[in-house]
Amino acid sequence: MKEFLLWILNLLGLAYWIEIVTDYPKCTYYFGPFMSYEEARMAQGGYIEDLQQEKAQGIAVIIKRTKPVTLTIFDEKEDIKPSKRVMSFGSSVS
Repeated sequence: MKEFLLWILNLLGLAYWIEIVTDYPKCTYYFGPFMSYEEARMAQGGYIEDLQQEKAQGIAVIIKRTKPVTLTIFDEKEDIKPSKRVMSFGSSVS
């Protein structure tokens, strides 16, 4: 019965989720859903510990009612390194 209620809450966007944003890597993670704020708060430590073990830096945590579409959002722009290679475009006439 609890699973069904949680499914309904999540469907309506009323379930609680843990949102963790990291500076490095530049990601947003969602963990959940949870029935209550307190349940999510009690679970957040394990997720933070896992990210710390993976060497994530700048960890910020928010618990909120939401309905995430994607559970991990990776900011690809932060991962792109500028290339030192110069490309030239030209045509040769034979």
